[in-house]
Amino acid sequence: MDSGQMTVAGLSQRTGVPGDSIRYYERVGLLPKPPRSEAGYRRYGEDAVDRLRFIQGAQRLGLRLREIGDLLMIRDTGKCPCGDAAVLLRDRMDEIDTEMSRLEKLRVELDQMVKQLPSQDCPDPVPGVWRPPLPMATA
Repeated sequence: MDSGQMTVAGLSQRTGVPGDSIRYYERVGLLPKPPRSEAGYRRYGEDAVDRLRFIQGAQRLGLRLREIGDLLMIRDTGKCPCGDAAVLLRDRMDEIDTEMSRLEKLRVELDQMVKQLPSQDCPDPVPGVWRPPLPMATA
């Protein structure tokens, strides 16, 4: 099959993007609707491969589909999306830093709980509630 005339399956094979995702990207506007064959099959060209690789790269960086769509709209104008990408990536880094801080605090709390286990004074379990054992009194 000519690479300028790929079906969803062919595009999926070239990019590693599942067919359902390709159809979804088309539905939400990340991938333009391609021409169809007489039998109604979608026919994708190399531009779809390039676009899907851009989407995959942006997803690896943690960008959300909405943000990727914004970058694609800028890219489609022919303007370099680098400045806009830098803003999105800095914002994403800030979100990751915030989440890492939250997770570090959670880890410290879990570590404190684990250090108290097992315990002779283990409280009876209450459905839906878990409480760490009370610190043991030292004699």
